[in-house]
Amino acid sequence: MAFAPMGPEASFFEVLDQHRASLLAALKRGGGEPAGGGTHLASSSEVLASIEKVIQDVITSLARNEAPAFTIDNRSSWENIKFEDSVGLHMVSHCTTRKIKSDSLKSVKNFALILKILSMIYKLVQSNTYATKRDIYYTDSQLFGNQTVVDSIINDISCMLKVPRRCLHILSTSKGLIAGNLGYIEEDGTKVNCSCATAVAVPSNIQGIRNLITNGKFLLIVEKDATFQRLLDDNFCNKMSPCIMVTGKGVPDLNTRLLVKKLWDTFHIPIFTLVDADPHGIEIMCIYKYGSMSMSFEAHNLTVPAIRWLGLLPSDIKRLNIPKDTLIPLTKRDQMKLDSILKRPYITCQPFWRKEMEIMADSKMKAEIQALTFLSSDYLSRVYLPNKLKFGGWI
Repeated sequence: MAFAPMGPEASFFEVLDQHRASLLAALKRGGGEPAGGGTHLASSSEVLASIEKVIQDVITSLARNEAPAFTIDNRSSWENIKFEDSVGLHMVSHCTTRKIKSDSLKSVKNFALILKILSMIYKLVQSNTYATKRDIYYTDSQLFGNQTVVDSIINDISCMLKVPRRCLHILSTSKGLIAGNLGYIEEDGTKVNCSCATAVAVPSNIQGIRNLITNGKFLLIVEKDATFQRLLDDNFCNKMSPCIMVTGKGVPDLNTRLLVKKLWDTFHIPIFTLVDADPHGIEIMCIYKYGSMSMSFEAHNLTVPAIRWLGLLPSDIKRLNIPKDTLIPLTKRDQMKLDSILKRPYITCQPFWRKEMEIMADSKMKAEIQALTFLSSDYLSRVYLPNKLKFGGWI
């Protein structure tokens, strides 16, 4: 497909091109993607065999007059999480587990729900059909109670069977958006061109998209939909062409994270985040870059440690003389979140991040990206981002 760049002169991208060269050199030194990169995508027959083994274990326990139980890796303990700069947060090979027992009042319902969803997954895989998490919830909304219960059980099953969630033939409805210099073909053969004036929804089956094409010099991850839409309105993708923009509309869903990972694996172009200068924004950036505790069992498929923090940096607030009355005091919850992030293992290898967070902690203030509009309504797209990209203002 053809793209018509309208962006700046080639010299604008010199620092970006140097950054990309250093990323590629680092990959080469590390022998390509990190060892173990990309969890094995189990075939349908392997998934069916794994489910059959789980059910066989249940039957064996019953035959012995024992109460069956499911053993699942404990995803809520930092003891089970290992940090590697090349992968992010991932589970250790021999981690502590928890048991979901069928003879315990506390866990018997969860045991029954896991069995029910396992049977649904088995039918989906066997018939080569797909369902969304929402579809599964609505098969018996009274039994499940709420969508969160279904989401948690599906993650538990994925962790227990040691297969990525998409191999279970369960999809989630995407909330993310993508725009800019990118084209691809969806699983059903639909050709998608993201260079149109409006954004395109992130596909619900990232595994199925193919023939990706871009001339993009960089990918910008935007924390909030409002900022993303403002950049679209300001024609940012064309002014900075060729580039790609993505938003997960806050905390990213699995599909948005999978797409960012796929774009990195396919093109190895620089990826930057634009988030609020607050603990919540930093947390979101960390999820894209290093992953989360709850999804650490699938880290190799989701994390992109090459991501850099472009803005809004706490140091930018002082540097740009953003007025104090546009800043917001940190709440007690913000301070707890900030303290929690500062204690995480990956901060030791990010001294510049630590410095920025310490600036925030000392000032006891946070700022939204919208604070830049005080300088001018289009300051973000006209001055702030172009200068950051041209002169290498990322960390």
